[in-house]
Amino acid sequence: MKVPVIAIITPGSFVVPCATSSSVELVVEQVARRVTTEVCPVIFGKESPDMPHTEMLDGVQYIRVPARSPVGYISEVSQRLKGLRPALMQVENRPRFVRYLRKRYPQAVICLVLHSTTYISSPHISRVELQSCLKAANYIVVNSRFMKEQLIQKAPSTRRKIRVNYLGVDTEQFTSRWSTHGAARRQETLDQLGLGDKKVILYVGRLLRMKGVHHLLEAMPEVVKRVPNTVVFVVGSAFYSSRRTTSYVRGLKRLAAKLKTSIRFIPYVPHTGIADWFRLADVLVVPSGKNEAFGLVNVEAMASGVPVVATHVGGMKEIIDHERTGLSISPVRLKYDLAPSIVRLLTHPEWSQALGEASVRKVHEQFTWERTAERWLKFYREQLNVK
Repeated sequence: MKVPVIAIITPGSFVVPCATSSSVELVVEQVARRVTTEVCPVIFGKESPDMPHTEMLDGVQYIRVPARSPVGYISEVSQRLKGLRPALMQVENRPRFVRYLRKRYPQAVICLVLHSTTYISSPHISRVELQSCLKAANYIVVNSRFMKEQLIQKAPSTRRKIRVNYLGVDTEQFTSRWSTHGAARRQETLDQLGLGDKKVILYVGRLLRMKGVHHLLEAMPEVVKRVPNTVVFVVGSAFYSSRRTTSYVRGLKRLAAKLKTSIRFIPYVPHTGIADWFRLADVLVVPSGKNEAFGLVNVEAMASGVPVVATHVGGMKEIIDHERTGLSISPVRLKYDLAPSIVRLLTHPEWSQALGEASVRKVHEQFTWERTAERWLKFYREQLNVK
């Protein structure tokens, strides 16, 4: 029996696979390699002078095409789809690509996968155009119930098309700091960095105002008053795979310089190297002021046995169980509750460990890439009437 071909069209912003791409490409790569027993995934991405135009990795075919502009990129992809004849076309995070392909392949089964609210909102797209693009999709996959509700508000007619598929984490890469192996790796990293008995607070992500990094720094004087042996690691940069700076980042560093505590900025770390940073932490802080659709850093920290302090917004409300796997703070209370929440975890190590271990269990039950792939296959069978 011939294995059906699934064409997965990434946005064309990054080369895939690549350790320095965005989370969209990471999700695609992780899920695709876990469905090869049932389908033949073909991933389209941006070409690179350092990589072949086509190659097979982990049972997944990669095709890389020129991406000088969005229209030029999807046009190149469309040409290659003619000979491929996929059973399903899956477009990642670009609604306009769906409409483009529908005009050229009117009988195709086309799925749109949305990773954030960015490309379904102004100024990227108007509501009228968005509705036109969504109409062209057979079904739409989102990564949280929050995203589903956001989409229904913008385009009520899509309600029956939407499926929720939570994202995951590689539990072989992100191991618990409380396991024998994880504890040994953690101690190794502590020794290398000369941290001794320091309490480690971690932020991982892009350095953007909407991510709320300044809230963490502003909370530190109160934290240090209560827990003097504290160090903060801010891991990330303003742009993916780049050390370019911005006025916001420069402001963060000026603020950090005024504080009487150790705050260390670690430039962009590729995803292949981030697990050691999570295991190092006593607490991960995710102080986003804006609604995050999901937030992979939450489940990566949880898989590492690290309790998360996060704002109670967006898809994060569906990940963190308050006082069971972490602490969830109302965004309007962030200024008042962030420091006490961090202190609470740092000064109650046994409770903090219990939250971390509960986090590991929740990840294994719900947030692994294997679970994500299983749900993906279920949606695929549903659309193509495969039993």
